[in-house]
Amino acid sequence: MPFEITRNDITKMRVDAIVNAANTALQIGGGVCGAIFSAAGTEKLQAACNQLAPIKTGEAVITPGFDLPAKYIIHAAGPVYRDGRQGEEALHRLCCTNALGLCLTKYGFVAGEKDIKLS
Repeated sequence: MPFEITRNDITKMRVDAIVNAANTALQIGGGVCGAIFSAAGTEKLQAACNQLAPIKTGEAVITPGFDLPAKYIIHAAGPVYRDGRQGEEALHRLCCTNALGLCLTKYGFVAGEKDIKLS
């Protein structure tokens, strides 16, 4: 299965999974996160997130897409950028690796950080 990156309104895309830039409490946020919750069904998605929360910065979890055309939502908690000297790059890399790892695991592949190359 090819890996493809597309720029579009992710709340309207008929895909296997979308990625939400989540907070560690997995609570509805503003911007894209808020749009994802609204389109998926706020109450259903929040209830699913409450079962998985809290997560640590760098972690990712997966929920059903509910009312979205996407089958799944991957919630990835990236770091808050401060000054670039607080481990932000490593945490962001971990966040991306964990999100991609969930995709691979969901489809029968098992991947660790060594299996995913980010540059």
